[in-house]
Amino acid sequence: MADLNPTAASLLGFLHGGEASGYELVHTAEQLIGDFWTLTRSQVYRELTALAGRGFVEAGPAGPRSRQPYRLTDEGRAAFAAWLAEPPGSEQIRYPLLLTIAFGSALDRDRLTEFIAGHRADHEKRLADYREKVAAGAPDRFTEATLAFGIRYEEAVLAWMDELPAILDGR
Repeated sequence: MADLNPTAASLLGFLHGGEASGYELVHTAEQLIGDFWTLTRSQVYRELTALAGRGFVEAGPAGPRSRQPYRLTDEGRAAFAAWLAEPPGSEQIRYPLLLTIAFGSALDRDRLTEFIAGHRADHEKRLADYREKVAAGAPDRFTEATLAFGIRYEEAVLAWMDELPAILDGR
């Protein structure tokens, strides 16, 4: 195995689609995996530098706006294939609202209710977006599977939010 972290591996995966700058890779990540895997700009540029140092990508000459394109090398393709063939690690929920609720006894109830309402609106929007994408037709079965998970996840979170008032009131 090439000992890649998931962020580096995702960049190699995106570069299978062709040459791209760090800026373009950030945009691609936001569009394709942003709802379930976050990449910051600084992570992308740091990983691209490391990947280039390992020979997995090659940087081209800087273009407009000093954007430097990167392309996948044969070594990068092999490293990505090796990473992809390994079993994925266990998921870890990192949901800021849950952290706040865990310490909710130290927070004003009205403020906590505001936080929940804000998150509910985000989840309702995400659910609507996923349903729109399904209605438009997923480009492949893998995207369809990812969208199906997103829909079920958002439905589950919204159902949990429906139960929160009774749970938090001790009913």
